[in-house]
Amino acid sequence: MRYTLTILCILVSQSFLFAQDCSNILLGEVIDFHDKTPLTDAIIQVRGNKKQVYTDEFGKFTLTNLCNGTLELEISHSECTTRFITVEINGNTHKKITLEHHLEQLNEVKVTGSTITETNSAQEKILKTEQLERFGSSNLGDALKQINGVSSLNTGSNIVKPIIQGLSGSRILIINNGTRMQDMEWGEEHAPNIDINAANKVTIVKGAAALQYGGDAIGGVILLGQNRIPKKDTIYGKTLLNGVSNGRGGNISTELTKAYENGFYIKGQASYKKLGDAEAPDYILSNTGVSQFGTSIDFGKLGFESGWNAFYSYFDTNIGILSASHIGNVDDLITAINSDEPSKIKDFTYNIKEPRQSVKHHLGKLKYYKRFEGLGKLNVQYDIQQNHRFEYDIRTGEDKGEASLDLKLTTQTLAADITIDAFEKQKFSFGILGRYQENFANPKTGVRRLIPDYEKVDFGVFATTEYKLSDATTLDAGIRFDYSKIDAQKFYITSRWQRLEYDKDFSDIVTNDKDHGTQLLTNPVFSYHNFSASAGLKHKFSNENQFRFNYTLAQRAPNPSELFSDGLHHSAARIELGDLRIKSETSHRISLSLSKNAYTWGYEVEPYLNLISDFIILEPIDVERSVRGSFPVWEYHQKNARLMGIDASIYNNWTSNWRTDHKFSIVKGKDKSNDAALINIPSARLQNGIAFTKQEWHNFTIGLQSEYVFRQNEYPDNIMVYSPEQDKEVELEINTAPDAYHLLKLDTEMKFNLKNSKALTIGLGITNLLDTEYRDYLNRQRYFTDDLGRSFTLRLKLNY
Repeated sequence: MRYTLTILCILVSQSFLFAQDCSNILLGEVIDFHDKTPLTDAIIQVRGNKKQVYTDEFGKFTLTNLCNGTLELEISHSECTTRFITVEINGNTHKKITLEHHLEQLNEVKVTGSTITETNSAQEKILKTEQLERFGSSNLGDALKQINGVSSLNTGSNIVKPIIQGLSGSRILIINNGTRMQDMEWGEEHAPNIDINAANKVTIVKGAAALQYGGDAIGGVILLGQNRIPKKDTIYGKTLLNGVSNGRGGNISTELTKAYENGFYIKGQASYKKLGDAEAPDYILSNTGVSQFGTSIDFGKLGFESGWNAFYSYFDTNIGILSASHIGNVDDLITAINSDEPSKIKDFTYNIKEPRQSVKHHLGKLKYYKRFEGLGKLNVQYDIQQNHRFEYDIRTGEDKGEASLDLKLTTQTLAADITIDAFEKQKFSFGILGRYQENFANPKTGVRRLIPDYEKVDFGVFATTEYKLSDATTLDAGIRFDYSKIDAQKFYITSRWQRLEYDKDFSDIVTNDKDHGTQLLTNPVFSYHNFSASAGLKHKFSNENQFRFNYTLAQRAPNPSELFSDGLHHSAARIELGDLRIKSETSHRISLSLSKNAYTWGYEVEPYLNLISDFIILEPIDVERSVRGSFPVWEYHQKNARLMGIDASIYNNWTSNWRTDHKFSIVKGKDKSNDAALINIPSARLQNGIAFTKQEWHNFTIGLQSEYVFRQNEYPDNIMVYSPEQDKEVELEINTAPDAYHLLKLDTEMKFNLKNSKALTIGLGITNLLDTEYRDYLNRQRYFTDDLGRSFTLRLKLNY
């Protein structure tokens, strides 16, 4: 009986096998998700099978001899994101498949030597991961100076603010992982609260052409982004360790990414930096240490038609301010500026004492996107930030150790934009933004509040378009409107209120007369309506040569510091005075770019002209003594300004091993209102580099860079101050520029491949190779001390 049943089962199963139909045909077509155009030479691979076909010129393909059931396909194209789909086969079947064909959504390389850009016609540059990693123990400002036309405004070596073609502060927007930073960027000694180790690439757009990020970017936009996360089951990461001789410390940074085939991912990152007192060639720079911690987590699901992600970052830094920069009286200040050495030199220490600044920055973001077939992509984003800044002065008695400035800035933003790219030659983008910001100045410091309590509301809308005139020429244009309203509660000393003649122009904003007439409580409320526009073209003469032209109109409303500053800015070691009469500044900028990008050699020439009416500028006017010492008085003014300059570079790959690079940048700033020079305009800079690479020697590279910084011969007149010691008016050389200087830098690196796809990279960098004594015009500590001496940095990077 058992054998009879066995034979019967075999016969039945064979009858089903012979009866199954495996002669089915799958007729498919692969098209672009946006404009429905067919995609030629897409690869269709049956998973678990070697069967593979290509689409024809009409985007069509055929798979034959298929059985009924579920079929898993992998569809790939050289210019698209690979898709994995399942198809139910039940007889002859037809399937339409869409792929994401627009490279700007992918952040991938277009062709050799060319990467996706944020704009079409603006001057734009990119720093990639390998370049950023060399600055893991430094900061964002120092890294950006590798880009031609970018310099920095420094307060010592740890507070570094980027300058793009002569402009900085609120005129430069920093977009961190899709979120505009709100970290009191208006202070000259307020460095970006960003951990450079958390960024995988940085893009700089010179000028305000990137209207989608803001209309007030008169100087430019800095975008910090992440590398694209693969849509597959994988885990990878890296750890970087840097040891630094100047400061006798270093930093460690690590990140880990886990991704899944269904599009879900999670990425974590953390870093810590500790440096003691920095050193000039001949002495210690007392109280210039830094302690910094940063961490972030990013997770979400990246689907083809829709997806989302959540991001959180925390940044905490404690920075010492040079002890010698805080002076007791006018004559000491005069002596310090004219002296070759700082007035206070102590033994090396890791301790950070007053004066110092401490900042904590939180950033949270939620983003959702949805692609609409035949239309485009919608993005919706909400983000919240809190920036808490403490500045500590040298205080005695009961106030010792207490902050002299305590500001908490909270910002919430809701934004949405849609990109319509279903047309073959034209693309449109539209966006809307709303933002609410609140600043709280803690009155418990016992010190007059430099910046008052205020509430600020922003609203913005924009529209941009690109039109492909031909295969070689693309036009672009955009327009943006921004509305801002600021509502503040501000105390004024009555004598200063009258000296500024506010009693004539702003008597209606006084809400209370306190302390028997010595103080006034005011409620200034200001609104600003700003328009921005951009237009330009890009023309390719060949795959290697192209020309760009761009015109941008941009308007920027005054920031809270420019309006309300009133008192001693402790970490800046100066008294700053704002002006309630300040209005929006307007920029008209024209830029050109002519470039060649070939393997053997290439060049780029970028001239520009920026005419700014009502240009807001902070200038020294006097010296004022307080109970905390004597400090220069700086006041905000408005002028008509002209900035013009050129950035030029050339490279040559002489052989497969030897390469040279040459860069030159110069900008001229003119106060047209008074026919005088503008303050804090970068000096002309010439950089030359030579590099040797040998891939066979574990990717060995070594490079020597020469940097010559010319003396800035155009600066405003110095001011006259009264010297009690000399009992007369004397010249305070607060604007005089230091001499030109020349620095050498050496960098070398090797990479060793380990087991299981791991790799160890070892690098050594030496800055100020000859230990040159110098002072930089844009370092605000130049009045008191030389700049940094020689420094060795040993880098270790483990990829896994």
